[in-house]
Amino acid sequence: MSSVEIDEYLAGLEEPKRSTLQRLRQTILELVPEAEEGISYRLPAFRLEGKVIAGFAAFKNHLSYLPHSGSVFPVLQAEVSHYKTSSGALQFPIDSPLPKPLVERLISVRIAQAFPEQEDRPIARGGR
Repeated sequence: MSSVEIDEYLAGLEEPKRSTLQRLRQTILELVPEAEEGISYRLPAFRLEGKVIAGFAAFKNHLSYLPHSGSVFPVLQAEVSHYKTSSGALQFPIDSPLPKPLVERLISVRIAQAFPEQEDRPIARGGR
């Protein structure tokens, strides 16, 4: 996996999609600096110990945050209620980055689910 692949994905996007997703990428890496960047299912993804814990995508009229688990959004129903969600994607506007506290909660839930035996991960306890 390589950050170059995500660089190339972002370079192919028009503004403001590119800068909005670049901000999301930076947020994810701030929260989980040990995450490996790369492509999964032809979309940018972030892995921990081989498990994809987050990703994103650009579409014609929206951007998506991808938790790579259908069980993340049900845990955070209140926090994601004003976004359009499916089991595998949270849609947000092309010119409005997701708030860092929400990204932190999304990643926290995903890591806790992916690594239940590793409660010592700081973000797995809510990022604090």
